[in-house]
Amino acid sequence: MFDPAVFGTLFIVVVLIVFVLAVIVANIKIVPQAHAFVVERLGAFHASWGTGLHVKIPFLDRIAKKVSLKEQVIDFPPQPVITKDNVTMQIDTVVYFQITDPKLYAYGVENPISAIENLTATTLRNIIGEMELDHTLTSRDVINSKIRVVLDEATDAWGIKVNRVELKNIVPPKEIQDSMEKQMKAERERRAKILDAEGEKRSAILIAEGQKESAVLKAEAIKETKIREAQGEAEAVLTVQKAVADAIKLMNEANPSDGVIAIKSLEAFEKAADGKATKIIIPSNIQSLAGLATSVKELMTDVPPAGKG
Repeated sequence: MFDPAVFGTLFIVVVLIVFVLAVIVANIKIVPQAHAFVVERLGAFHASWGTGLHVKIPFLDRIAKKVSLKEQVIDFPPQPVITKDNVTMQIDTVVYFQITDPKLYAYGVENPISAIENLTATTLRNIIGEMELDHTLTSRDVINSKIRVVLDEATDAWGIKVNRVELKNIVPPKEIQDSMEKQMKAERERRAKILDAEGEKRSAILIAEGQKESAVLKAEAIKETKIREAQGEAEAVLTVQKAVADAIKLMNEANPSDGVIAIKSLEAFEKAADGKATKIIIPSNIQSLAGLATSVKELMTDVPPAGKG
């Protein structure tokens, strides 16, 4: 038989069980990687939870702050700063920081990001105020290092470590920009003229070296030609001398008669007297040579012609 009292009791028990399970499930927390949870108990700091599974006591514990432990980047808007020589510039900075102590980050300062921005602006003004414009434009690394050191020291109490500070843009006034552009243009033109002059100088040197090498090669060719001509003439003289020596040797081996020698002498005399020589030396035995020539003529006359009886 249905009993309303029993049913009511069972209903209340089921509701209580469901409520307890819901409360337990709601108080089971999983902290993801590179994060941390700052937990308070009864309004006071209790613990800082790292990565993993955690259970908080219902109604007593609460998660006061969820903190990311990854490196973070803040791009601050441009800040007006005045250099030592009274030039106003707009400079915007980028800060790379990381939370190292979640408790200090949660309780150290009310608004850490705003505090870093204001501290960056004041530090930047102090540093730029001690530098002139030209030095400012060429000393980014020095300025970055100085700002980082000041920020890192000041944010230690906030559980923050400043890893890097970068000057993103340095914008001088319009008239300064125009002057810088004119100066850069003049510098580029000067460098272009220097490069042109260097090119012309190099070209002239190469042409001179080419002409020098050409003259050397030409002289070497003339020298080689003369050497070869001299060698050819020497070889010709040696050949002639060798031929004369061979002829004399053959004549000596043939043992020619006085008549043959006399006839050869007359042939040589005939060549010498062909009208080209301006001087003729007549040998002392010309009369004997003439007599020998007459005898040869008579002998040739007495020989009957061929074909007659």
